[in-house]
Amino acid sequence: MIAKYLVPAVAVLGSAAAQSSQCTQSTATIASPADATQLATACKTFNGAIYVSNAAQGTVDFSGLNQVKGDFIAEHNGRLTGLSSSTLNSITGQFRLTNLTGLSSLSFTSLNSVGSISWTSLNALDSLTFGTPGIEKAKSVVISDTFLSSLAGIDVTTLEDLDINNNHRLSIWDSSLTNLTNTMNFLANGNNFTVSLDQLTWIANMTVNNVTSFSVPALQTVNGSASFGSNQFASFSAPNLTSTTSGNINFVGNPKLTNVTFPQLTKLGGALLIANNTALETVDGFPKLKTVGGAIKLRGNFSDVEFPALNDVKGAFDISSTSDISAACDTFQKLAPSKQGGDGRIQGVYHCESNNAQANSDTGGNTSTSGTTGGSGSSGDKGNSAAGVAFNAAMLGLAVVGGLVALL
Repeated sequence: MIAKYLVPAVAVLGSAAAQSSQCTQSTATIASPADATQLATACKTFNGAIYVSNAAQGTVDFSGLNQVKGDFIAEHNGRLTGLSSSTLNSITGQFRLTNLTGLSSLSFTSLNSVGSISWTSLNALDSLTFGTPGIEKAKSVVISDTFLSSLAGIDVTTLEDLDINNNHRLSIWDSSLTNLTNTMNFLANGNNFTVSLDQLTWIANMTVNNVTSFSVPALQTVNGSASFGSNQFASFSAPNLTSTTSGNINFVGNPKLTNVTFPQLTKLGGALLIANNTALETVDGFPKLKTVGGAIKLRGNFSDVEFPALNDVKGAFDISSTSDISAACDTFQKLAPSKQGGDGRIQGVYHCESNNAQANSDTGGNTSTSGTTGGSGSSGDKGNSAAGVAFNAAMLGLAVVGGLVALL
């Protein structure tokens, strides 16, 4: 009689042990939809990495599985057309999809948290089917070379890194992001790509290229650098930004830019570079800027330049325009180093030049090593001065960043 009950019990224990072993592999390789179904049936939580091999075809569904405590990876497969799960809510490692040229459907309607997103070369993927609000937690998001027109379903509030590039149909990024601790990059997305980060208050570094509209109305602190190049927006404003800690602010080669406004900015930790923004006629958007830790370099077609609160420029002050800016030059001459006839609020070389037909061609970080004493561009102290040498060392970072932006 005991044997009658003992045999089924042993069978159950054996089945449970087999299931437990299946759910704790270091890596589960999925070669077919049937493999995914078997895993999802056996495991609510998988304690390892899931790898969808290049043998898998069609749509692979993981419904039944709730958590992956590891990476979820699919790569180098042209026959995989869909990945899905109605139950998966968490991936603790990477959610990495690479070179899946046939993938046209990505449906994870319960997914809320991932370690990171890395999606690259998904040439057939035109939309996401995620839940509401979708993915709210990730450390980094990299989305590159996809066919996506929208990133709805990805709404992370805090990130370390964000890189959205070469998604040529992508038209909008509207995010609840509030804090970004490392680097944000936008490059070569759709022709009318707009970015709205209305809740972003703190960021380390950002590079913004090929964007039609960029909105950061709540931004208060930039801990590193902010670089804007080859954008199509006419106006940029950071109405609540009060300071940058160490980096530079660069606007280079934005052909429609007519207005740049930082109404509350008092301190710039690095340098300011504004160059080759051919529609920009006036530089007057820094009414409270007092201290600049690097240099100020302006190149363009502008006829008026104003920095009414400027009190301390650690590096050079170098302005050149295709227009007549002699009145502005006369004003800034008073701030030049003492050996150039000013009161020393500018500590590096002072150079201010009107009617320079080549002004827009100089978009790099290096500044003039010969000073001027007026708006005509006449030479003053030469570049072998101690001030010039000190400035060139301090300006190295701006030169690198400016050069990269020019290349982009």
